[in-house]
Amino acid sequence: MASASATATLLKPNPPPHKPSITASVSPPLPPPRRNHLLRRDFLSLAATSTVLIQSIQFLAPAPVSAAEDEEYIKDTSAVISKVRNTLSMAKTDPNVADAVAELREASNSWVAKYRKEKALLGKTSFRDIYSALNAVSGHYVSFGPTAPIPAKRKARILEEMETAEKALSRGR
Repeated sequence: MASASATATLLKPNPPPHKPSITASVSPPLPPPRRNHLLRRDFLSLAATSTVLIQSIQFLAPAPVSAAEDEEYIKDTSAVISKVRNTLSMAKTDPNVADAVAELREASNSWVAKYRKEKALLGKTSFRDIYSALNAVSGHYVSFGPTAPIPAKRKARILEEMETAEKALSRGR
């Protein structure tokens, strides 16, 4: 019987006893446990964040176009239309063609830079037609130079877009 208990201890060795190690370092105190309800400071920070968010959204929203801005758009667009018509009607032998084209490109670039970012104008027929016509005119002069005549088909399309844009402007579109 003694041999049975001896074999049992041989098959299952006893693990060494666990000795806790003692260190000299001091750990920081643990934070208090979080409660399930909001603390006052959490509520105040949430309220401040939501207020700032609402104000920034109102700032980013496009402002409606006022009557003064609409009048300025009509005036600027009419001026660009007349410059395009004057430039296109010049004879190709006219010595002032290069200067007229330079003025037209400057006017069209400033018009596009000013009104392209206006969300309220993007849906207007007048804006779409003028933008398309200015793109065609500028593209032609960039590709072929300021003294190259515009082909008849392209010229007819540009003048037609100018006409529809003027009609749309007069109707407030």
